[in-house]
Amino acid sequence: MDSENSPFSIEFYPPRNAEGESRLDAVHAELAKLNPDYFSVTYGAGGSTKTGTSKLVMKYQAAGSQVAPHLSFGGTDEQEVLELLQTYKEAGIKRIVALRGDIPSGSGAPMHYRYANELVKFVRKETGDYYHIEVACYPETHPEAKNFSDDVAFFKQKVDAGANSAITQYFYNVDAYFRFVDYCDSQGINVPIVPGVMPITNFDNLKRFSAKCGAGIPLWLGKRLEDFGDDVTGLKQFGQDVVTELCYDLLQGGAPGLHFYSMNLSKSVSQIWSELGLQDRNT
Repeated sequence: MDSENSPFSIEFYPPRNAEGESRLDAVHAELAKLNPDYFSVTYGAGGSTKTGTSKLVMKYQAAGSQVAPHLSFGGTDEQEVLELLQTYKEAGIKRIVALRGDIPSGSGAPMHYRYANELVKFVRKETGDYYHIEVACYPETHPEAKNFSDDVAFFKQKVDAGANSAITQYFYNVDAYFRFVDYCDSQGINVPIVPGVMPITNFDNLKRFSAKCGAGIPLWLGKRLEDFGDDVTGLKQFGQDVVTELCYDLLQGGAPGLHFYSMNLSKSVSQIWSELGLQDRNT
């Protein structure tokens, strides 16, 4: 399997304090045993975690992992981005995740959005074909998009600017993914589209994340999760079964890989990874 175009990857976010970073170091060490093709590290609204992002990226790259930093123009000028790209290149990093980025809430500053396609063009102009550039896409439509077709048109702009592949927002409706991929293909988008996968470990958190990012929770799934109440163990086991089956269906249907949103936790990702037999994918 070509891990360049069929990657299995795991995402972290920079912790807020030293204690959280120490916990994440242990999580990284555990998940590194799964031999993912790469880890990614998020950037925060307006580049608010850019120092933490680069610190983690360099640490885990030096530890032997392949790491893909998230990057945006939000709160960062072109010179800073260029310096980051050079630093990452010198560290042997070959993949980045290029995003528009969000304006941090409560900033009060009239910041101008610089869209992801602009960042992709900038990276290509300054570094040629050195970086494999991932971008984001939304099978259930970005919450700020006017409609589905407009959202796909924005995705196409990122691909036309030079993106190599894409990672989706998470979803729990397998048809949403495959119909999205088919429509993208009809619009001339021919890069690998890797499904983003969110393990289910906390229903309240999942509802909050989903409301913010526009990811749908199917009615049947929401009702079942709600029914577990305070039974955390039962909810986690049910959630693991649901997400494992989702991943299996995606791979059987031809999805080129999987990108796990770990929420800086190892157990659920490790269990799903094992049940899918992903540790044997390169043998």
